[in-house]
Amino acid sequence: MPKVALFIPCFVDQLMPQVGLDMAAVLRRVGYEVAFPEEQTCCGQPGFNSGYWNDARPLAERFLRVFRDCELIVAPSGSCTTMVRVFYPQLLADSPLAGEATQIGKRTFEFSEFMVAVAKVTDVGADFPHKVTYHDACHALRELHLKHEPRKLLARVRGLELVEMPFSEECCGFGGTFSTKFGMISSAMGDTKAGNAAKSGAEYVTSTDPSCLMQIDGILRRRNSPIRTIHIASILARTVPRSVGSMRREAR
Repeated sequence: MPKVALFIPCFVDQLMPQVGLDMAAVLRRVGYEVAFPEEQTCCGQPGFNSGYWNDARPLAERFLRVFRDCELIVAPSGSCTTMVRVFYPQLLADSPLAGEATQIGKRTFEFSEFMVAVAKVTDVGADFPHKVTYHDACHALRELHLKHEPRKLLARVRGLELVEMPFSEECCGFGGTFSTKFGMISSAMGDTKAGNAAKSGAEYVTSTDPSCLMQIDGILRRRNSPIRTIHIASILARTVPRSVGSMRREAR
């Protein structure tokens, strides 16, 4: 049985633990053994994005130590995956660990990317009878170039009607520390995103990134909107059990 290591971002660990559990459940369902390296901590992205590279660097070095022996690493976040794959090689460029940073980035995958590109499974037998719209999170779209992978997974969910919101690729306004430094701009961008979600007629907004969903959810609730947010892993976890063999045959 192939084995994957879970890379659980801070937002999931502290605020949305069910997302991590749901991701693990889906991975197990399609035939993977799941491990959780307990020594993992923050990947260092907040410090890196704020310009505090000297503070972020020890966290990157720790990540390399913790996940060094893991062949496949999967995270329910395009943002944190980007930190490892794209920004660790920059952060550690002048370090003896530069080569290792590049190699571990190649073994680290965002969840929907892993399912489609590595596991080769798009139908996990999920059942979610709701109208859903998808938000293209910035790092997943612009750094990892993930556009079709999450939509392929959603398209195979039984009962789910996928409707595109206007300007789905526009930022939600969170941007990590951006939302605290530029609160008024962040809120205005979130209002625009929430308005576009409402125009889609969807019951739920989903995405690859918990931080984006947290931002959108806060705006929607402030507007007293009936629309709710849900991570893509939590949609896929609501499954109708079937054999792994049948899933893999349908994915071909």
